[in-house]
Amino acid sequence: MKHGKKYVDSAKLVDRSKLYDVNEALDLCVKTGTAKFDETVEIHVKLGVDSRHADQQVRGAIVLPNGTGKSVRVLAICKGDAAKEAEEAGAEFVGAEEMIQKIQTENWMDFDILITTPDMMGLVGRLGKILGPRGLMPNPKAGTVTREIGKAVAEAKAGKIEYRLDKTNIIHCTIGKVSFGTEKLQQNFDALLGAIIKAKPAASKGQYVRSCVVACTMGPGVRINPTRVGG
Repeated sequence: MKHGKKYVDSAKLVDRSKLYDVNEALDLCVKTGTAKFDETVEIHVKLGVDSRHADQQVRGAIVLPNGTGKSVRVLAICKGDAAKEAEEAGAEFVGAEEMIQKIQTENWMDFDILITTPDMMGLVGRLGKILGPRGLMPNPKAGTVTREIGKAVAEAKAGKIEYRLDKTNIIHCTIGKVSFGTEKLQQNFDALLGAIIKAKPAASKGQYVRSCVVACTMGPGVRINPTRVGG
């Protein structure tokens, strides 16, 4: 694969054979984020678990101390007082059956997160085939099926992210933008890794954090020493 000049120049700053400390790695991310737009910083963590087993799932959500730098469009599917709460908390779209119908008939997807109340899950469940593949299906573990819908909407707007294993036992998450600088990115990194380590399943054997890589949108991956991040 042929890379552009900026990527090649950025890659020269990164020693591929080295395992960096967190601070060094994030500093390199900031330095290699030279695109004309504010690049997103992503983290990829491989865990010593087998996601095929129910007792080795790692999933949850956390509000990053400095947010993600992205504006999040929230759809709240709820009724009555809950709908009023969601509106007051800043949800862009609030409704019930009419919103479900809009998604079903118009394939409407102008939102980044869907939050609902437990009483509406019977209806929302019908959207499983549409929402599931896009990672938008609400889930109690992620805090997106809740009676406290106002709080959930406010947290989503403040930069709450969901972390979960993919089929290859890797968690992929956004921890901010290059413009945050190293210190704020490290605060977000520490918060996320702390949550992932806290969520370690009892069935996990051996080294928990197997590998950890950070990268900005257009930059090379920077490998972090997994023994420095716990697990």
